[in-house]
Amino acid sequence: MAKKTDYGILDRLYKTIVDRKSGDPEKSHVAKLFSRGTGKVAQKVGEEAVETAIAAVEKNRDETVLESADLLFHLMILWADAGIKPAEVLEELEKREGVSGFDLKKSQLKKELDSQSKD
Repeated sequence: MAKKTDYGILDRLYKTIVDRKSGDPEKSHVAKLFSRGTGKVAQKVGEEAVETAIAAVEKNRDETVLESADLLFHLMILWADAGIKPAEVLEELEKREGVSGFDLKKSQLKKELDSQSKD
């Protein structure tokens, strides 16, 4: 049985996003994004990722914090669109704790190759 963990602000924000999913697109940024479809939600995540990267390259710490918050917010909208809960992502991170990035990449590559060979 999975352990119940409280992720605080992430859980609260995710609940708000899910609650606004079916809201009025004229009154809610979240509802508007959902109404425009997964492609638009994904595009917004990409835009926020680029803005975060630019702020970091410019060594603008305050802007990097703001853009990171925007990125995480829009990523959570994408998760909600896909039916993914924050706990699932955080549990995946917990599984990876202490695992070498090189080893993780090798494992992922092996899974991809195994999957392709079955097709």
